[in-house]
Amino acid sequence: MKRDTILIVDDIEINRLLLEEIFKDLYNVIHASNGIEALEAIKKDTNRIAAIMLDLEMPVMNGFEFLKKFILMPDGERIPVIVVTVDDTNSSQLKVLDYGVSDIIKKPYNPLIVQKRVKNAVNLFAYKEELEHKVRIQGYELEEKERELDRINESLIDALSSIVEFRDLETGEHVQRIKDYTRVLCYAMVEKYPNCGIDKEQIDYIVRASAMHDIGKIAIPDAILLKPGKLTPEEFDVIKTHTLKGGEILDKVELLNSEEYVNYCRNICLYHHEKFDGRGYPRGLKGNEIPIEAQIVSIADVFDALVSKRVYKDAYSIEETVDMIKRGECGQFSDEIMDCFVSSLPVLKEIALQSHG
Repeated sequence: MKRDTILIVDDIEINRLLLEEIFKDLYNVIHASNGIEALEAIKKDTNRIAAIMLDLEMPVMNGFEFLKKFILMPDGERIPVIVVTVDDTNSSQLKVLDYGVSDIIKKPYNPLIVQKRVKNAVNLFAYKEELEHKVRIQGYELEEKERELDRINESLIDALSSIVEFRDLETGEHVQRIKDYTRVLCYAMVEKYPNCGIDKEQIDYIVRASAMHDIGKIAIPDAILLKPGKLTPEEFDVIKTHTLKGGEILDKVELLNSEEYVNYCRNICLYHHEKFDGRGYPRGLKGNEIPIEAQIVSIADVFDALVSKRVYKDAYSIEETVDMIKRGECGQFSDEIMDCFVSSLPVLKEIALQSHG
């Protein structure tokens, strides 16, 4: 809706008529004899008012009281106010300027100058409003592009992760379970240990990054990856390189997301087989040298590996799996990670049972 109306606020009718004569060929003109009437007029025609011509000395509600209320209105910063007054003291001018008025015109005035100054104020605000609208539109477009990039990125991750699952004859649900376990454990960690280094806003990134944990297995030969029996030490050494291979793949794949997200992917990929006592691989990191996101995905991966049937083993029961993890048979985890794992077991069991039947 076009802003095509001037609101003249003055308790003296002749003053309002004189100003109307100046603007009647350029704008629609409406009148108010005090601040209360002006506020009502603004509420009624807020989207049409292009400018307000305001006297200061009025009964019922003067110009200063009007300005106090006007600046709190939704359109208080979208409509220019031009004060027309005989009071040209510095204190009055400073006071109205503090309320954000666009201009001060002293009575008596030159009609042509008043017309020009009001037009300039109206044009300036119209330009500002148009610019703000364009910025909002561009913001919406950028947000939509970011959402589209996120969707593309998610599809890329799913595709890369699925390649690994198809190669090692998984059902296609392993990655989804890891994401589900990771989400549950992340929330437990944030809830129980708020100083752990992650917050709720980061959980989605970590969950999505967890899908990339075994991407390096793409580079492992089928003869080793799909071997039904126990691996030789030499073959296990090859398997262990999937962490480093995964890091190399991530360095070459341009993931369409934030640097923070890429770092989560890399840390999880490289370090999800590190152990808290330093007996993991590939770096032998110890304690909190291991990024917290990698520690979380590590126990999620161990849990899923044990309760799932693989080419080299049958599935363990959930009870056996929990006992093995508690006994440290799958490597050591921090006390905090174990605490979150144990407290999350009811939900983790439900996810496992729903997936495995």
